Amino acid sequence: QVQLVESGGGLVQAGGSLRLSCAASGRTFSTYTRAWFRQAPGKEREFVAAISWSGSTYYTDSVKGRFTISRDNAKNTVYLQMNSLKPEDTAVYYCAARLVAESRTPGQYYYWGQGTQVTVSS
Repeated sequence: QVQLVESGGGLVQAGGSLRLSCAASGRTFSTYTRAWFRQAPGKEREFVAAISWSGSTYYTDSVKGRFTISRDNAKNTVYLQMNSLKPEDTAVYYCAARLVAESRTPGQYYYWGQGTQVTVSS
């Protein structure tokens, strides 16, 4: 059974940092695009960042320069380092995976984690 399990969320003050992890099990994801999405209350799920199997990275404009996505294929894990956090970053963060090319559309991802809450206080 394939599982993606996020961890690392929590409460942080504005300007602080958090590092999210997403550990996969049940299959190897080294050839998959791995991504992070987030969903704030009352809003649609939105793309945050993605990393391709080759290591190419993609970010939504609002997190460029503040967030860094990385992966460790030996651990089947993807990370999201979040610095200079803002209250508008508050959301449930989900990791996802899909075979082949990067996509910013949630519906194109097949595997999802259960989410981890990130709350940034002002």
